Amino acid sequence: MEKNQIRWQCRRGMLELDLLLLRYFENCFEGLTESNQQLFIEFLQESDQTLYQWLMGQSQPNEPKFLSLLQNIRDHIWKV
Repeated sequence: MEKNQIRWQCRRGMLELDLLLLRYFENCFEGLTESNQQLFIEFLQESDQTLYQWLMGQSQPNEPKFLSLLQNIRDHIWKV
C-alpha cells in the first residue's frame, strides 16, 4: 500500500484520532519493520470507536498481535 493511502486511512471521523494517528504515522511509520507497518495498516481497519477506546486505555484489543503496537503508539503520543 502506498504511503499516501496509509496517511489517508489515518484520517478518521474523530478529530482526536486524526491527530493521534497522523502524528504516529508521520513520526514513526518509516522506522517500523515491514511486518509492523503491515500490522499498523491492519490496526487502521478497526472502527473509530474501537481505536479511540484502545488508545485512551478504556479497553484492550482482543487480538494479542495489536498489544505491542498499541503500547508503541501510546508511548509515542503521550511522550510528544
